[in-house]
Amino acid sequence: MFLYLDSAEPASTVPPPPPPGLKEISSLACWTVSSSKPGCSVAALRAPTTSQFWQSDGPQPHHLNIHFFKMVAITAMRIYLDFDLDESYTPTLIRFAAGTGYNDLQDFSTMRFDQPKGWIDVDWEGVGDPIDDDDETESGPVLRCMLVQVRICENHQNGKDTHLRGLQIFSRDNTKPTADHQGTNGHISLPTRLNAERKKKRQSWSDLGEGIETPILR
Repeated sequence: MFLYLDSAEPASTVPPPPPPGLKEISSLACWTVSSSKPGCSVAALRAPTTSQFWQSDGPQPHHLNIHFFKMVAITAMRIYLDFDLDESYTPTLIRFAAGTGYNDLQDFSTMRFDQPKGWIDVDWEGVGDPIDDDDETESGPVLRCMLVQVRICENHQNGKDTHLRGLQIFSRDNTKPTADHQGTNGHISLPTRLNAERKKKRQSWSDLGEGIETPILR
């Protein structure tokens, strides 16, 4: 199913780009919800605009399940809520859980909201310490899982159903150059060995010119 945005879509409803050094991996997963109103299901939640939303249609808690097809290393998540537009549909209590499947889900974050509006980073304090691999060292807590579950337990003014306007999941982007490989002007710098070889070649050419007198034109 393809969703097309109106060319006049306000820029404020378009999700911001990923944080520096991260990439979004939301599209690598299969998304399902516990219930939904017609036209307000996963496709609306995944649309690249916060003017569309998932609206539940069943008893609480409302579940959003994000199932990856292999183990992933998640470094950040964020959600979009808008109390001004959704009022009693706005979540006030959300629990986040993760695991390899439904049988081993463990809560890693519980968040409460008053009158939220905008993109909100998911609290990451419940995620374990950084894990050092043989090939790379993570600079922050990493959530390694195959399944992420979002449980909306309460809504503003005891509302029954809920609205969720956006959710993004990020992983580290190892394809982009890091700050250690960039010069002060923002350009990618050469490794030290290559820089040394270039300096050596320039020095050898300058040595060839020693002792040669500059001709005098008459």
